[in-house]
Amino acid sequence: MQFSLAVLPGDGVGPEVASEAIKVLQAIGKKCDHNFNLHYGLIGGVAIDETGTALAEDTLKVCRSCGAVLLGAVGAPKWDDPKAKVHPEDGLLALRKGLGLFANLRPVKVLPMLVDSTNLKPKVIEGVDFIFVRELTGGVYFARPKRQWRTSRGRRATDSMTYSEQEIERIVRVGFELARSRRKKLTSVDKANVLQSSRLWRQVAMEVASEYPDVELDHMLVDACSMRLIQNPAYFDVLVTENMFGDILTDEASMLAGSMGMLPSASLAGVPQEGVNIFGMYEPIHGSAPRRAGLNIANPIATILSIAMMLRYSFGLTREAQTVEAAVNEVLQQGYRTYDIMDEGKIKVGTKEMGDLIAKKVGG
Repeated sequence: MQFSLAVLPGDGVGPEVASEAIKVLQAIGKKCDHNFNLHYGLIGGVAIDETGTALAEDTLKVCRSCGAVLLGAVGAPKWDDPKAKVHPEDGLLALRKGLGLFANLRPVKVLPMLVDSTNLKPKVIEGVDFIFVRELTGGVYFARPKRQWRTSRGRRATDSMTYSEQEIERIVRVGFELARSRRKKLTSVDKANVLQSSRLWRQVAMEVASEYPDVELDHMLVDACSMRLIQNPAYFDVLVTENMFGDILTDEASMLAGSMGMLPSASLAGVPQEGVNIFGMYEPIHGSAPRRAGLNIANPIATILSIAMMLRYSFGLTREAQTVEAAVNEVLQQGYRTYDIMDEGKIKVGTKEMGDLIAKKVGG
């Protein structure tokens, strides 16, 4: 079968981890007789240097012509000047908006062989397996108005959090659909005791719940959720939340799995349903880690697992996705580790070596 994929390596360690994910993708293609046609483009800081913008229109066109997008990472101190007119992250936001990627899925699963690789007690994290559904194209990150100005009393700035009923309804529906295929429990995260946007969020979530009588819905304030994630993470099955809350909570939750280098993500343009291929962008949840760029130490597993999500959601290749996930588990079970999940008695490997090991398992 033929599939087309846009590849945006980005900045920092992005090109390194993306290369290893492509290596694994090509291994699964060879094994299962699939051909993945790759189309490369610029995004982030490298795009600013090359084109003056964080996301060129040509790159957006390439992405729209493909069945899915693989993104490495964006950003570095070089482009962090707060007075700059354009920042690498502008390209990421433009890509999400331009491709209609409103639903960000971030699974958090603690693998048995990594239970001792975190800072939490094993009894707290054993069996943890939940997924965040983060709204991705609304809220404070896409604020209108969004500006900074001077007054006679000093500088001021504003970023307003705004959500429509339609935006809330579609992301909550994604959460219900995923919960229906899992343990049938959905936690809606908000700040309804303070924010009007959260009060609307809670109202709409309750209205959509009437269409899913088989799914248990509970509501949790974002601060309480942040505590529960550490105190009793096994409580959760599916969590749905607005953009900024989801950004913060998923980074916190990544520590349950031992490292941000272990967690993949999928940003989808539709509601995931069995038998339906959805356009999406796939990337690790970690950043560009510029200080580690070029050192062959970054963990590529999050990006490789993002490829597995791509195979499942955008290309309808569930068996191939399971093959990639099984290969990751086997390599870790054999004791191989990158620096971020290294433990006593394990075998330390670099970015390329980890990619080679997993690709070999996939093709074996």
